[in-house]
Amino acid sequence: MRIYVIIIFCFLFCGSLTAYSHNPEDFVIAEIERGQMNFENEEIAAEYGAALKRQRARRLAAMPLYKKFYIFIKAGFEHIIPQGLDHILFVLGLFFSCITFRSLLWQVTAFTVAHSITLVLAAQGLVQLRGDIVEIIIALSIVWIAIENCLYKEPSKWRYLVVFSFGLLHGLGFAALLTQYGLPKENFISLLLAFNIGVEFGQLAVLLIAFLLIKLILRKNWYSNQIKIPASIIIALVGLFWFVERIFQF
Repeated sequence: MRIYVIIIFCFLFCGSLTAYSHNPEDFVIAEIERGQMNFENEEIAAEYGAALKRQRARRLAAMPLYKKFYIFIKAGFEHIIPQGLDHILFVLGLFFSCITFRSLLWQVTAFTVAHSITLVLAAQGLVQLRGDIVEIIIALSIVWIAIENCLYKEPSKWRYLVVFSFGLLHGLGFAALLTQYGLPKENFISLLLAFNIGVEFGQLAVLLIAFLLIKLILRKNWYSNQIKIPASIIIALVGLFWFVERIFQF
């Protein structure tokens, strides 16, 4: 019974991860008609994307700062919940590795600092890496973290460095999204900060939901081997599937 509950928990965010539509006036940086547009060639697709980006930039320029700030916080949050299943699984991998909140806090802090660094650098065009390569390594990071959970009772002394390194790559994934949306030059720093705040809210929500599910439903400690090992195996298998899938799409 516990195994079934764990499986449901790990795939909680998979159920309805389809892109839902937004009114462009309310959420101007939402992906428009995601996955529904077909073009004759890549050049036409690029022109269409550039036109949408210019349209979003004009609408943003006409908005007051507080509304822009809200929009980018919301975009950051939604990039984690519900759209960022790979980031969710990575954060859950951190969650199941920790015996104490202090250890979890240090790992999440290392991850946050790292992805914030590359998010800023990539958004300014100082660091670049092909998106498909980033996605492959992100999938590998999920597998790595989950396997470590199964091998070690407590996080290894290198764990924080590993988490920090993978956080740098996850930051490039966040930056790829911002590159598609476009950041207005006049509010570049403030809106970049807003997006990052939204991402952090999303991560904290994942951790809070995980804690409540484990405590209220299973009435177990999240670091118990009855919870930690099965959940980590499931996370590793999902990450491995994505890794193989993205390798073949490379």
